[in-house]
Amino acid sequence: MGSATREALAQSVAALGAVADSVDLSSAASLLDAGHVLGDSAQLRTLIADPAESTETKKQVLGRVFSGRVDATVASLLETVAGARWSSADDLLAAVEELGIRAAAVGSGDAAIESELFQFGQVVTSNAELELALSSKLGDPARKADVVTRLLSGKASEATVIIVSRLLQQPRGRRIGKLLRDAASVVADQRGRIVATVTSAGTLDDAQLDRLRERLSSTYGRDVTFNLVVDPTLIGGMRIQAGDDVIDASLSSRLSDLKLKLAG
Repeated sequence: MGSATREALAQSVAALGAVADSVDLSSAASLLDAGHVLGDSAQLRTLIADPAESTETKKQVLGRVFSGRVDATVASLLETVAGARWSSADDLLAAVEELGIRAAAVGSGDAAIESELFQFGQVVTSNAELELALSSKLGDPARKADVVTRLLSGKASEATVIIVSRLLQQPRGRRIGKLLRDAASVVADQRGRIVATVTSAGTLDDAQLDRLRERLSSTYGRDVTFNLVVDPTLIGGMRIQAGDDVIDASLSSRLSDLKLKLAG
């Protein structure tokens, strides 16, 4: 991510915060749908991201494209995005998607979006047929959204259904697992915390989780929400992934390292 994009994204997220009282789940859906429009039109995406084009022209174009399709709050956020300076058109598209996910976090109250995204990812990746149906480039986007809605109806929050159904229609080259992990990280960041996936050989008790949460919170300077996975092949210990950081303290990893040392 270039410096221009980092600054532009910060401006856009700040703009979302400024109108948070007016943001609801329909705002999230509208922003994610706007991302689809931008993603489907390289010409529109390039124009809005072009630093040589005037902000006024960009706003006029957005007004014509999204007239009657978004409310005043979403229109103002899209204008903020258009007025910022992005390193690339792809960065602009990613930013609109991120704003949509953040809007879902804002408008969903205390819904457990992060864990719901993780659980859905586990279901999909454990079913090869389902994963193929949802990830195939040849699949009908509307059909994918329908499958997601049917699978999650009554089992997950409306916010999670909105996020997953929209993202799978425009994955932008990402595998489903990464798509959902990235979305969960954005939701957690919007809520001032970080997601840590903890894989252990057996079930961890509350005391162990409390100690781990305290250590990770101290390390990252924010609250931690856990995704828990039991994998007996680790034999003992645990593996922790928080963002791009991976801490592998599993017994299987140590044995593997020992074998390599002995072989060397």
